[in-house]
Amino acid sequence: MQQAIFGGGCFWCTESVFLHVKGVQKVESGYAGGQRANPSYEQICTGATGHAEVIRIDFDESELSFNLLLDVFFATHDPTTLNRQGNDIGTQYRSVIFYLDEKQKNFFREIVKNINKGKLYNSMFHGLHHSQKVLLFAYLIGL
Repeated sequence: MQQAIFGGGCFWCTESVFLHVKGVQKVESGYAGGQRANPSYEQICTGATGHAEVIRIDFDESELSFNLLLDVFFATHDPTTLNRQGNDIGTQYRSVIFYLDEKQKNFFREIVKNINKGKLYNSMFHGLHHSQKVLLFAYLIGL
């Protein structure tokens, strides 16, 4: 079983997309990348904590490749829209990938480089962060 952590706007919307992808075993919504331990939802919404809304995906690599997983990620939102997706505005809605090991880091960097080089979007995607920045994965379902 492999894991990936993506932020692509509202985590419930992103979670819904990935729940329907063959090979995905589990998707959980949470927050990652912030500087404050255990912030409240209200604190996150101010943008002051640095957290992003993310999903953690457990997937079977024999059924689903990283490449296809990223294809879904990039096809379902605009990764170059700074701090917003659709009507959701704020730093917590930024597009970001948190890599969990060097293999993911190198793979994601290559994909992002090709996306930026191919000029698929009007601007560039820069949201790649190491998993050490994942300080909080709070499950706030039921807010």
